[in-house]
Amino acid sequence: MKYSLVVSLGVSLALQANAVAQTHDHSAQEEAAAQHSQHGSAPAATPASAAQMPGHQAHGDHNAASHDNVTAEAGTIDHEAMQMNMNMDMAMPVQQPGSLRDPHAYSDGFERGSGEYALANGSRFSLADETYFSGLWVDRFEYVESHDTDATEFEGHAWIGDSYTRYMLRSEVEIINDSLEVAEIDLLYSRAISPFWDIRLGVRREVSEEDDRNWASIGLVGLAPYWFEVDASLFLGENGNSLLDIEAEYDLLVTQRLVIQPRLDVHAYGKTDEVMRQGAGLSTVKAGFRMRYEFDRQLAPYFGVERVVKYGRTADLLLPDENREDTHWLVGLKFWF
Repeated sequence: MKYSLVVSLGVSLALQANAVAQTHDHSAQEEAAAQHSQHGSAPAATPASAAQMPGHQAHGDHNAASHDNVTAEAGTIDHEAMQMNMNMDMAMPVQQPGSLRDPHAYSDGFERGSGEYALANGSRFSLADETYFSGLWVDRFEYVESHDTDATEFEGHAWIGDSYTRYMLRSEVEIINDSLEVAEIDLLYSRAISPFWDIRLGVRREVSEEDDRNWASIGLVGLAPYWFEVDASLFLGENGNSLLDIEAEYDLLVTQRLVIQPRLDVHAYGKTDEVMRQGAGLSTVKAGFRMRYEFDRQLAPYFGVERVVKYGRTADLLLPDENREDTHWLVGLKFWF
């Protein structure tokens, strides 16, 4: 029994010593490899290996020199490639944002149908910037209900043209208690002045129960920063009348089909028109939201609420049965094709 315990203890000690020795050899090899990578030279050969391989040290020096040359050439090639890429980037023309929607922005003024590069008559491809399109867009077709009035409102436009120039016929109609309150018909010329903004020039015919008016208009329509849709128009009318109409909308996507649209509409007049019951200064502010569900991108029913407030002289010219402030509940349809 005693002898067996002594033998077992001796074997355990021998195994532990062997493991320590292997660990020490492995650490020594890693240290030698690290020194070799830092100094770029091979580890010193033992006398036996040196005797077996004469000239080994010279061969190692030759390999190191070759490696340094290859590294230097690779660095030179990379530097030349980088320089070439930089030169190409500097040579490429940078397109200015203001001409992104110009159909001739990339042709240096040359047109396919005229000039020295004109093609002969006959069938040829028709590009999108040379084609006229048309469409009908109805923003609001809605029924409005408040505590004392029921109304139907319509706002939309038809257009023909391309993405750069369009001719538009726009209309806005309001019928209150089965009687025409006001109808506005605009004939507009729209032209893009930047990738996100159009300028519009035109005339308006306004028909109402009180009187009819003619206006000349200039407007700026587009997409403001942070995705606000803005429509600002200045109208100049007869007898020195003027009107500033500013509309702003924002589409907030709850899902890909459910959209909440806050909307603000502000009217301000330059002078008082008692016949039309419109006072100078800030006249009317409409603020509210509409929630629509787009069964299709071209067809979206909605419902919403809107607060209407009359200000200043316009509020003073209201009829006895009209209120300065009112809340409108509405349901409608938005579509285009």
